[in-house]
Amino acid sequence: MAASTQWPVPQKTTNRVLFACWLAILAEGYDVGVLGAIIPALAEYREWGLSPLELGGLGSYALVGMLIGAMVIGTLSDRIGRKKMLLLSVLIFTTTQLGAALAPTPELFGLFRLIGGLGMGGIIPVAAALTIEYSEPRRRSFNYGVMYSGYSLGILTAALVAMALLPTLGWRWVIGVGFIPVLLLPLLAWILPESLEYLMSKGRRAEAEQLARKLGEVPFLDHDWTPAPSPDAAARPVGWKQSLAALFSRDYLRPTVFFWISLFCGMVLVYGLNTWLPSIMRSAGYDLGSSLTFLAVFSLASAIGGMVLGRAADAYGKKLILVTFYLLGGVGILLLMFPNNIVINYVFVALAGIGSISTSLVLTGWVADYYPSYARATATGWALSFARLGAISGPLIGGWIGSMALPFQWNFIVFAAVALVAATAVALIPRAPGRPGRATPPAPEERAAVPATTAS
Repeated sequence: MAASTQWPVPQKTTNRVLFACWLAILAEGYDVGVLGAIIPALAEYREWGLSPLELGGLGSYALVGMLIGAMVIGTLSDRIGRKKMLLLSVLIFTTTQLGAALAPTPELFGLFRLIGGLGMGGIIPVAAALTIEYSEPRRRSFNYGVMYSGYSLGILTAALVAMALLPTLGWRWVIGVGFIPVLLLPLLAWILPESLEYLMSKGRRAEAEQLARKLGEVPFLDHDWTPAPSPDAAARPVGWKQSLAALFSRDYLRPTVFFWISLFCGMVLVYGLNTWLPSIMRSAGYDLGSSLTFLAVFSLASAIGGMVLGRAADAYGKKLILVTFYLLGGVGILLLMFPNNIVINYVFVALAGIGSISTSLVLTGWVADYYPSYARATATGWALSFARLGAISGPLIGGWIGSMALPFQWNFIVFAAVALVAATAVALIPRAPGRPGRATPPAPEERAAVPATTAS
């Protein structure tokens, strides 16, 4: 299949794909955020008697599943179909939420969270691939930000549901609400088209042409999908070994190291704060309702910040924006340790949300833009896989601090230090080889390779 797909995409097609993927990511965000919303209640659940370190372990089960799911389901989407794998991912993480809600023991609870993580990890690359494929090149970054805002809004929804249900119905009902999106599966199956790129890659041209006519994407039919005339042709794709070698070559070894460090730290912040923020704020003296409001502000600010920072990075340069907001996020986290006015602390929490989730979103996009086109998929996939280790570490760090009976202020000190390391690593990323000035946007034919990168 040709490496690029540059036919005009009708806006109505973009809107339906964007809406379907946004709904799926919204449901996924709820399931990711719900544990942080109920951890204060789980900590007081006498039947299980969990220690802070055990609570942190429960927070990491789903993240281990996400690490596996991102690789397995992302890869299967290029073999079986992106639409099918997106629907399967939603089915997995919604049904396991019901299992977790009914779990009689913490071990079964963790098992259901682990299995659900397979779907939670798989849905992100598939939804991103579909969103970018069905977006015009000039709007791909913005549409990606809009789609991914569902993640933060899902966390916000988890906080709001917990505020409404925890005092009266308990944590099991809050978890159980995550099962409701399974009812959206018929709607998603109806409005979401299959990937035209996938159909053509499998030689199913008749199906692709029929779908293109249905969607009104007639220019797709005129696209040149003729493969290279021979295996020895210059257009032959580079093998994965050459792509992997590029990451550690003389030109790219240094940026690879610092991209991995910064993404690792970013994921520590995202999942550490998302899991422990309400519990930390309760330790700081706030009641349960106020503590959950902090999680809501954290999520809402990151949803808006992702779109704003994306546009700012295009205008002023990714490195400047990322370093600035990682530092501002770290400052916001650190200042939460003081007994400020609650409104002031909401501002600091908002900075923390922007300086963790929003910055990590922009940073991931920079990885895809930084490397040469033939190594882009491999570079992004390996960077995100390494970053998942940071996601797993985040909840464990908070649990470790709690198990050591350290003052709650140490949470803010440690996470602020992580933000400083992230900012430093981004600052040390050199200018992209072969680019005399600030990294320029990729050529249209390169941008079309992004779906493959997100599915890695």
